[in-house]
Amino acid sequence: MVKEEDVWNALRDVVDPEIGANLVDLGLIYEVRVDNGKDVYVKMTLTVPGCPLMNVLPAQVEERLKQLDGVGKITVQLTFDPPWSPDRMSEELRKLYGW
Repeated sequence: MVKEEDVWNALRDVVDPEIGANLVDLGLIYEVRVDNGKDVYVKMTLTVPGCPLMNVLPAQVEERLKQLDGVGKITVQLTFDPPWSPDRMSEELRKLYGW
């Protein structure tokens, strides 16, 4: 059985290579849901709509989630509504980057 907490922890392993921080602390993950104890849904965004990693990061999310024991169907939805802003970053990361 997959728990939402397991998904969030796994997503911390996915790092934006241009920024060098994980997607959770960057605030790129908008929603995580686990249905039927196995099917995982992730709604995420990117820092900008034209990000060159538009296909890479969602694929990395999916690949990381496949490693969870008991995971079933994985759906990664990319959205730009609402747009990302540095305000979504963790406080620790904002301090690190001086924002």
